[in-house]
Amino acid sequence: MTRVRHNISSGSLPRSGIELAAANPPARSFAFLPRFEPGWVWLTGAGPGDPGLLTLQAYHALQDADVVYFDALISDDILRLIPNDTPRVFVGKRAGHPSLKQPEITSKLVQSARSGCRVLRLKGGDPFVFGRGAEEAIALGAAGVPFRILPGVTAGIGGLAYAGLAVTHRDYNQALTLITAHDALGGLSSALDWEAIARGSPVLVIYMGFRLLDEISKRLIAEGRAADEAVAVVSNASTGKQRTVVTTLENAAEEVKQAGLEPPAMIVVGEIVRLKASLDWAESAFTSIAETQQAAAGI
Repeated sequence: MTRVRHNISSGSLPRSGIELAAANPPARSFAFLPRFEPGWVWLTGAGPGDPGLLTLQAYHALQDADVVYFDALISDDILRLIPNDTPRVFVGKRAGHPSLKQPEITSKLVQSARSGCRVLRLKGGDPFVFGRGAEEAIALGAAGVPFRILPGVTAGIGGLAYAGLAVTHRDYNQALTLITAHDALGGLSSALDWEAIARGSPVLVIYMGFRLLDEISKRLIAEGRAADEAVAVVSNASTGKQRTVVTTLENAAEEVKQAGLEPPAMIVVGEIVRLKASLDWAESAFTSIAETQQAAAGI
Protein backbone atom coordinates (compact mmCIF):
# COMPACT_ATOMS: atom_id res chain seq x y z
CA MET A 1 0.00 0.00 0.00
CA THR A 2 1.28 3.45 -0.91
CA ARG A 3 1.01 6.11 1.78
CA VAL A 4 -0.62 9.24 0.36
CA ARG A 5 0.65 12.64 1.45
CA HIS A 6 -0.95 15.86 0.32
CA ASN A 7 1.37 18.20 -1.58
CA ILE A 8 0.99 21.37 0.47
CA SER A 9 3.02 23.62 -1.82
CA SER A 10 1.08 22.82 -4.99
CA GLY A 11 -2.24 21.71 -3.52
CA SER A 12 -2.19 18.66 -5.77
CA LEU A 13 -2.40 15.01 -4.91
CA PRO A 14 0.95 13.21 -4.98
CA ARG A 15 1.67 10.72 -7.71
CA SER A 16 1.01 7.07 -7.05
CA GLY A 17 3.77 4.76 -5.88
CA ILE A 18 3.84 3.22 -9.35
CA GLU A 19 4.41 6.62 -10.99
CA LEU A 20 7.08 7.49 -8.45
CA ALA A 21 8.86 4.19 -9.03
CA ALA A 22 8.84 4.73 -12.79
CA ALA A 23 10.19 8.26 -12.43
CA ASN A 24 12.83 7.25 -9.88
CA PRO A 25 14.17 3.80 -10.77
CA PRO A 26 16.33 2.17 -8.12
CA ALA A 27 19.97 3.14 -8.35
CA ARG A 28 21.19 -0.33 -7.47
CA SER A 29 21.42 -3.05 -10.08
CA PHE A 30 19.31 -6.21 -9.99
CA ALA A 31 22.37 -8.17 -11.17
CA PHE A 32 22.06 -10.54 -8.23
CA LEU A 33 18.71 -11.79 -9.54
CA PRO A 34 18.50 -14.81 -11.87
CA ARG A 35 18.55 -14.15 -15.60
CA PHE A 36 15.26 -14.75 -17.39
CA GLU A 37 16.42 -17.02 -20.22
CA PRO A 38 14.55 -17.46 -23.54
CA GLY A 39 12.48 -20.62 -23.65
CA TRP A 40 11.80 -20.64 -19.91
CA VAL A 41 8.49 -20.28 -18.08
CA TRP A 42 8.49 -18.49 -14.75
CA LEU A 43 5.47 -19.39 -12.60
CA THR A 44 5.17 -16.27 -10.52
CA GLY A 45 3.10 -15.26 -7.52
CA ALA A 46 1.82 -11.68 -7.69
CA GLY A 47 0.58 -11.50 -4.11
CA PRO A 48 -2.92 -10.48 -3.03
CA GLY A 49 -3.15 -7.18 -4.95
CA ASP A 50 -0.96 -4.44 -3.53
CA PRO A 51 1.99 -4.04 -5.97
CA GLY A 52 4.19 -3.25 -2.98
CA LEU A 53 3.93 -6.92 -2.00
CA LEU A 54 5.56 -8.12 -5.21
CA THR A 55 8.94 -9.74 -4.68
CA LEU A 56 12.01 -8.30 -6.40
CA GLN A 57 12.13 -11.39 -8.58
CA ALA A 58 8.52 -10.91 -9.65
CA TYR A 59 9.10 -7.25 -10.55
CA HIS A 60 12.26 -8.23 -12.45
CA ALA A 61 10.27 -10.87 -14.36
CA LEU A 62 7.56 -8.35 -15.28
CA GLN A 63 10.18 -6.13 -16.89
CA ASP A 64 12.02 -8.88 -18.83
CA ALA A 65 9.20 -11.16 -20.00
CA ASP A 66 8.40 -11.46 -23.70
CA VAL A 67 4.79 -12.43 -22.96
CA VAL A 68 2.68 -12.45 -19.78
CA TYR A 69 -0.16 -14.89 -19.17
CA PHE A 70 -2.15 -13.59 -16.20
CA ASP A 71 -5.02 -14.67 -13.99
CA ALA A 72 -8.27 -12.95 -13.04
CA LEU A 73 -7.00 -11.96 -9.60
CA ILE A 74 -4.09 -9.83 -10.83
CA SER A 75 -4.76 -6.21 -9.85
CA ASP A 76 -4.73 -3.38 -12.40
CA ASP A 77 -1.93 -1.72 -10.42
CA ILE A 78 0.30 -4.75 -11.02
CA LEU A 79 -0.66 -5.04 -14.68
CA ARG A 80 0.40 -1.43 -15.18
CA LEU A 81 3.93 -2.43 -14.21
CA ILE A 82 4.20 -4.54 -17.37
CA PRO A 83 5.93 -2.62 -20.20
CA ASN A 84 3.46 -1.35 -22.78
CA ASP A 85 5.05 -3.31 -25.62
CA THR A 86 4.88 -6.66 -23.79
CA PRO A 87 1.95 -8.84 -24.95
CA ARG A 88 -0.36 -9.84 -22.12
CA VAL A 89 -2.83 -12.71 -22.38
CA PHE A 90 -5.73 -13.21 -19.97
CA VAL A 91 -6.15 -16.86 -18.97
CA GLY A 92 -8.10 -16.37 -15.76
CA LYS A 93 -10.82 -18.53 -14.29
CA ARG A 94 -13.83 -17.12 -12.46
CA ALA A 95 -16.72 -19.18 -11.17
CA GLY A 96 -19.73 -19.06 -13.46
CA HIS A 97 -17.85 -17.49 -16.38
CA PRO A 98 -16.47 -19.14 -19.55
CA SER A 99 -12.75 -19.77 -19.27
CA LEU A 100 -9.94 -21.78 -20.79
CA LYS A 101 -9.46 -25.33 -19.58
CA GLN A 102 -6.24 -26.06 -17.73
CA PRO A 103 -4.73 -28.12 -20.60
CA GLU A 104 -5.39 -25.20 -22.97
CA ILE A 105 -3.53 -22.81 -20.69
CA THR A 106 -0.59 -25.19 -20.36
CA SER A 107 -0.50 -25.65 -24.12
CA LYS A 108 -0.17 -21.90 -24.63
CA LEU A 109 2.71 -21.75 -22.16
CA VAL A 110 4.51 -24.62 -23.89
CA GLN A 111 4.03 -23.15 -27.36
CA SER A 112 5.30 -19.73 -26.31
CA ALA A 113 8.34 -21.21 -24.58
CA ARG A 114 9.18 -23.43 -27.56
CA SER A 115 9.07 -20.36 -29.81
CA GLY A 116 11.91 -18.89 -27.74
CA CYS A 117 9.92 -16.49 -25.58
CA ARG A 118 10.58 -15.70 -21.96
CA VAL A 119 7.16 -16.64 -20.62
CA LEU A 120 5.79 -15.16 -17.41
CA ARG A 121 2.85 -17.01 -15.91
CA LEU A 122 1.45 -14.53 -13.40
CA LYS A 123 -0.80 -15.86 -10.65
CA GLY A 124 -2.56 -14.18 -7.77
CA GLY A 125 -1.10 -14.89 -4.34
CA ASP A 126 1.35 -17.79 -4.38
CA PRO A 127 1.35 -20.24 -7.31
CA PHE A 128 1.63 -23.26 -4.98
CA VAL A 129 -1.24 -22.28 -2.64
CA PHE A 130 -4.48 -23.30 -4.38
CA GLY A 131 -3.13 -21.72 -7.56
CA ARG A 132 -2.66 -24.77 -9.80
CA GLY A 133 1.01 -23.91 -10.01
CA ALA A 134 2.06 -27.49 -9.30
CA GLU A 135 -0.20 -28.77 -12.09
CA GLU A 136 1.31 -26.38 -14.60
CA ALA A 137 4.88 -27.03 -13.46
CA ILE A 138 4.43 -30.80 -13.80
CA ALA A 139 2.96 -30.38 -17.28
CA LEU A 140 5.80 -28.06 -18.33
CA GLY A 141 8.38 -30.54 -17.08
CA ALA A 142 6.67 -33.37 -18.94
CA ALA A 143 6.84 -31.27 -22.12
CA GLY A 144 10.53 -30.62 -21.63
CA VAL A 145 10.06 -26.92 -20.90
CA PRO A 146 12.33 -25.50 -18.17
CA PHE A 147 10.57 -23.55 -15.45
CA ARG A 148 11.25 -21.55 -12.30
CA ILE A 149 8.90 -20.97 -9.36
CA LEU A 150 8.74 -17.45 -7.92
CA PRO A 151 6.76 -17.66 -4.65
CA GLY A 152 4.35 -14.88 -3.76
CA VAL A 153 2.52 -13.56 -0.71
CA THR A 154 -0.64 -15.62 -0.32
CA ALA A 155 -3.90 -13.82 0.40
CA GLY A 156 -4.67 -16.19 3.27
CA ILE A 157 -1.77 -14.76 5.28
CA GLY A 158 -0.46 -11.49 3.84
CA GLY A 159 -3.79 -10.33 2.50
CA LEU A 160 -5.45 -10.89 5.84
CA ALA A 161 -2.72 -8.89 7.59
CA TYR A 162 -4.00 -5.88 5.63
CA ALA A 163 -7.36 -6.41 7.31
CA GLY A 164 -5.83 -6.52 10.78
CA LEU A 165 -6.27 -10.28 10.97
CA ALA A 166 -3.43 -12.32 12.44
CA VAL A 167 -3.66 -15.99 11.59
CA THR A 168 -1.60 -17.05 14.60
CA HIS A 169 -1.25 -15.81 18.16
CA ARG A 170 0.20 -17.95 20.91
CA ASP A 171 -2.73 -17.25 23.23
CA TYR A 172 -5.27 -18.35 20.62
CA ASN A 173 -3.89 -21.09 18.39
CA GLN A 174 -1.02 -23.44 17.74
CA ALA A 175 -2.45 -24.68 14.45
CA LEU A 176 -3.82 -23.13 11.28
CA THR A 177 -5.78 -24.81 8.48
CA LEU A 178 -5.88 -23.45 4.92
CA ILE A 179 -8.86 -24.73 2.94
CA THR A 180 -10.28 -24.43 -0.53
CA ALA A 181 -13.93 -25.16 0.05
CA HIS A 182 -15.20 -26.04 -3.40
CA ASP A 183 -14.61 -29.03 -5.61
CA ALA A 184 -13.78 -29.11 -9.33
CA LEU A 185 -17.45 -28.49 -10.20
CA GLY A 186 -17.80 -25.49 -7.88
CA GLY A 187 -19.85 -27.17 -5.16
CA LEU A 188 -18.97 -27.74 -1.53
CA SER A 189 -16.15 -30.26 -1.42
CA SER A 190 -17.16 -33.75 -0.31
CA ALA A 191 -13.52 -34.83 -0.24
CA LEU A 192 -12.88 -32.85 2.94
CA ASP A 193 -13.37 -34.37 6.38
CA TRP A 194 -15.55 -31.55 7.65
CA GLU A 195 -15.94 -33.09 11.12
CA ALA A 196 -12.18 -33.26 11.59
CA ILE A 197 -11.76 -29.72 10.26
CA ALA A 198 -14.50 -28.34 12.51
CA ARG A 199 -13.16 -30.00 15.64
CA GLY A 200 -9.45 -30.10 14.98
CA SER A 201 -8.30 -26.62 14.03
CA PRO A 202 -8.81 -23.43 16.06
CA VAL A 203 -8.36 -21.16 13.01
CA LEU A 204 -9.69 -21.85 9.52
CA VAL A 205 -8.68 -19.76 6.52
CA ILE A 206 -10.95 -20.50 3.58
CA TYR A 207 -10.10 -19.65 -0.02
CA MET A 208 -12.69 -19.45 -2.80
CA GLY A 209 -15.59 -20.03 -0.47
CA PHE A 210 -17.53 -16.79 -0.92
CA ARG A 211 -20.44 -18.25 -2.91
CA LEU A 212 -20.62 -21.19 -0.52
CA LEU A 213 -20.48 -19.22 2.72
CA ASP A 214 -23.96 -20.24 3.86
CA GLU A 215 -23.27 -23.93 3.18
CA ILE A 216 -19.86 -23.76 4.83
CA SER A 217 -21.25 -22.11 7.94
CA LYS A 218 -24.06 -24.60 8.32
CA ARG A 219 -21.73 -27.54 7.76
CA LEU A 220 -19.20 -26.34 10.35
CA ILE A 221 -21.94 -25.75 12.91
CA ALA A 222 -23.44 -29.18 12.19
CA GLU A 223 -20.03 -30.75 12.78
CA GLY A 224 -19.60 -29.09 16.18
CA ARG A 225 -18.33 -25.56 15.59
CA ALA A 226 -19.95 -22.93 17.86
CA ALA A 227 -22.63 -20.89 16.12
CA ASP A 228 -21.43 -17.70 17.81
CA GLU A 229 -17.76 -18.20 16.85
CA ALA A 230 -16.11 -15.13 15.35
CA VAL A 231 -15.83 -14.91 11.56
CA ALA A 232 -14.29 -12.32 9.27
CA VAL A 233 -14.85 -12.04 5.53
CA VAL A 234 -12.35 -9.86 3.66
CA SER A 235 -13.11 -8.68 0.13
CA ASN A 236 -10.37 -7.46 -2.25
CA ALA A 237 -7.65 -7.77 0.38
CA SER A 238 -4.70 -5.32 0.24
CA THR A 239 -6.30 -3.11 -2.41
CA GLY A 240 -8.12 0.21 -2.23
CA LYS A 241 -11.39 -1.73 -2.56
CA GLN A 242 -10.75 -3.78 0.58
CA ARG A 243 -13.74 -4.26 2.85
CA THR A 244 -14.23 -6.52 5.87
CA VAL A 245 -17.27 -7.83 7.70
CA VAL A 246 -16.76 -9.24 11.21
CA THR A 247 -19.64 -11.41 12.31
CA THR A 248 -20.41 -14.87 13.69
CA LEU A 249 -20.62 -18.24 12.01
CA GLU A 250 -24.41 -18.43 12.14
CA ASN A 251 -24.90 -14.86 10.84
CA ALA A 252 -22.03 -14.67 8.36
CA ALA A 253 -23.87 -15.37 5.10
CA GLU A 254 -26.71 -12.93 5.81
CA GLU A 255 -24.51 -10.10 7.09
CA VAL A 256 -22.08 -10.39 4.19
CA LYS A 257 -25.02 -10.24 1.80
CA GLN A 258 -26.42 -7.16 3.55
CA ALA A 259 -23.03 -5.46 3.42
CA GLY A 260 -22.81 -6.02 -0.33
CA LEU A 261 -19.38 -7.64 -0.27
CA GLU A 262 -18.14 -9.10 -3.53
CA PRO A 263 -15.53 -11.70 -4.44
CA PRO A 264 -12.65 -12.30 -4.38
CA ALA A 265 -12.90 -12.78 -0.65
CA MET A 266 -11.17 -14.67 2.14
CA ILE A 267 -13.01 -16.20 5.09
CA VAL A 268 -11.46 -16.57 8.53
CA VAL A 269 -13.14 -18.64 11.26
CA GLY A 270 -11.80 -18.52 14.81
CA GLU A 271 -11.74 -16.49 17.99
CA ILE A 272 -8.48 -14.90 16.83
CA VAL A 273 -10.70 -12.69 14.65
CA ARG A 274 -11.60 -10.75 17.80
CA LEU A 275 -8.07 -9.28 17.81
CA LYS A 276 -8.92 -7.28 14.70
CA ALA A 277 -10.00 -4.25 16.74
CA SER A 278 -6.46 -3.98 18.10
CA LEU A 279 -4.66 -4.84 14.86
CA ASP A 280 -6.63 -2.89 12.25
CA TRP A 281 -4.11 -0.59 10.57
CA ALA A 282 -4.71 -0.71 6.83
CA GLU A 283 -8.46 -0.20 6.45
CA SER A 284 -8.30 3.09 8.32
CA ALA A 285 -5.47 4.10 5.99
CA PHE A 286 -7.51 3.09 2.94
CA THR A 287 -10.39 5.20 4.24
CA SER A 288 -8.09 8.20 4.66
CA ILE A 289 -6.79 7.79 1.11
CA ALA A 290 -10.32 7.63 -0.29
CA GLU A 291 -11.39 10.71 1.68
CA THR A 292 -8.33 12.64 0.51
CA GLN A 293 -9.03 11.74 -3.11
CA GLN A 294 -12.70 12.66 -2.82
CA ALA A 295 -11.83 16.00 -1.21
CA ALA A 296 -9.37 16.78 -3.97
CA ALA A 297 -12.02 15.97 -6.56
CA GLY A 298 -14.60 18.11 -4.79
CA ILE A 299 -16.90 15.18 -4.06
